[in-house]
Amino acid sequence: MSVQHYHNLCQRYKGRAVEIKTHRGEVHRGIIRHVDRRRVYLEPLGGKRDLGGFGLGFYGPGWGYGFGYRPGFGYGLALGAIGTLALLPFFLW
Repeated sequence: MSVQHYHNLCQRYKGRAVEIKTHRGEVHRGIIRHVDRRRVYLEPLGGKRDLGGFGLGFYGPGWGYGFGYRPGFGYGLALGAIGTLALLPFFLW
């Protein structure tokens, strides 16, 4: 699938819980909070939500002042890295 296809899906599913599998086999579960031209930003489901403000843990490179989308806690995932995207049913989060 193309980056544009996943961009459109992420825009449509903003605010919904999803599971994203990357081409490298990594699995990410979270609520889509923002989508830009390059990344989808997820708020992790369950567990610790404050990722410490380091590197990927706070919306982009840097030490707590990364680039891109800023409000809240979460992380950005490159749209080009997405292999599959699935909606999660309410009872799984």
